[in-house]
Amino acid sequence: MSKKSQEYKRPSWDEYFLEVARLVAKRATCLRRRVGAVLVKDKKIVATGYNGAPSGLKHCIDIGCIREKLKIPSGERHELCRGLHAEQNVILQAALYGASTKGSTLYVTNQPCVICAKMLINAGIKEIVISDGYPDKLSKKFLKDAKIKITTLKF
Repeated sequence: MSKKSQEYKRPSWDEYFLEVARLVAKRATCLRRRVGAVLVKDKKIVATGYNGAPSGLKHCIDIGCIREKLKIPSGERHELCRGLHAEQNVILQAALYGASTKGSTLYVTNQPCVICAKMLINAGIKEIVISDGYPDKLSKKFLKDAKIKITTLKF
């Protein structure tokens, strides 16, 4: 083995797709948390999503955050937000372009909230790979009860 090949560490598939999710998160328009999601099936990217306002609406980075103004803590009152979560957007993008989510793996920069967890369960996601947590114990319970494998990957 050459010295050059010994120095080079090729990323695992999980590292690769989670790094793509981190890149996707850079498009997020939320002032509180930038989240990116990548939906993968058979080592192919099906769809991507990041958190932000629906298409055609003004973004929080442009007009401010409703949740900040109302002093709503993270993980609570998700309906009081102008943005969609990255997980919601990745499911919607797959639906918009006719791609099945059943049996896929979701790579996402943060653990999903309970609302997204319920959507991911019904979308047939089989596994979720995350890099950071989120203060939502009910989400973890639902995903565990649905037998969705959750892996936390730090690198």
